[in-house]
Amino acid sequence: MEIRRVTQVEAIEDAGHLFDAPPRPEAIERFLADECHHLLIAYVEGVPAGMVTGVEMTHPDKGTEMFLYELGVDESFRGRSVGRALASALADLARVRGCYGMWVVTDEDNAAALATYSHAGGTPEDKQVVFVWDFDQT
Repeated sequence: MEIRRVTQVEAIEDAGHLFDAPPRPEAIERFLADECHHLLIAYVEGVPAGMVTGVEMTHPDKGTEMFLYELGVDESFRGRSVGRALASALADLARVRGCYGMWVVTDEDNAAALATYSHAGGTPEDKQVVFVWDFDQT
């Protein structure tokens, strides 16, 4: 397995099956234009097997941390440590970029995500609540 940091539109389009929906050209351009956005793709024998996205977030009194935004592994490559390798690679990139930590949110009943993040070195926080705002995109 080879993990690469992706900075080219074509690589994202070639790995489009790893995302929840087909990547949108305007979103790809905006994502790639921001040096605090990161996309790592795992390749197995040249085939895109998984991806992870991260966003550096800086706060005036805390410094910069990495938010693991999304992790996706192609169904045919699941159970082969691709997700763990991607999460670990993003954590390594976060350290190189000077981040003081990394965090992610997942559902408490998502056994695969819980195992992946735990095996990649993450520890769950107790009693956390996530609030969301959904804005109409029509």
